[in-house]
Amino acid sequence: MPCHNQQLNNLNTGQEHPMKQVRFANNNSSSSSSNSSNVPAVLSDSEPTDATIQHGQDNLGPQLKLLPLNDQIRELQTIIRDKTTSRGDFVFCADRLIRLVVEEGLNQLPYSECTVTTPTGYKYEGVKFERGNCGVSIMRSGEAMEQGLRDCCRSIRIGKILIQSDEETQKAKVYYAKFPPDVYRRKVLLMYPILSTGNTVIEAVRVLIEHGVQPRHIILLSLFSTPHGAKSIIQEFPDITILTTEVHPVAPTHFGQRYFGTD
Repeated sequence: MPCHNQQLNNLNTGQEHPMKQVRFANNNSSSSSSNSSNVPAVLSDSEPTDATIQHGQDNLGPQLKLLPLNDQIRELQTIIRDKTTSRGDFVFCADRLIRLVVEEGLNQLPYSECTVTTPTGYKYEGVKFERGNCGVSIMRSGEAMEQGLRDCCRSIRIGKILIQSDEETQKAKVYYAKFPPDVYRRKVLLMYPILSTGNTVIEAVRVLIEHGVQPRHIILLSLFSTPHGAKSIIQEFPDITILTTEVHPVAPTHFGQRYFGTD
């Protein structure tokens, strides 16, 4: 499995596997015949405009990746954003969207080719994921994504970071951080569902770097992002990978409160 609790051997050798690509956020195709799965998800209302959204996505680069858009994802996004959605439906749809993001996040991990023997005796040429990955959730809203990761990776180790804004300076401040002792050897799936300003994630990445993790070994899993939040993170850490379902100026910042029932 991609998340087996062992160290990643190729991190020490410098060998890199090509990242598997998904839809880029800065897709500038203007063809009217382009399929809707090739353009970022946007809200259907007229404010902010599509032009504003596209402008905010310019120059974000290939490090920002969007899940291929389909009607299923669009409906989940709609239900999560709808203020009339019950908490039960909200959590159910959020968990479904989290699972989709986690699955695609796992698809970004390095792999190697292998050959197995089927029950009928035939050889099958397949792949296996490299071992040595872990998850890190940014408390509290990031904890909503932990179960989705465990559903895919039963034995994965998950660290935690608690970051809150200082009451006096309003700057992000780290209050708690606990990681696997060999986190510097691992690929890290950093979980934070809503990227608004990006400040919290930037501080979390700095803490990971202090523990020896290289930004190119961090995959940020998010559900929704603003252009400003994604751009701030990528400008600070050009080698990090951000995976999300939507880039839009208005992010559902109520996510944590609705998910945990504290709204």
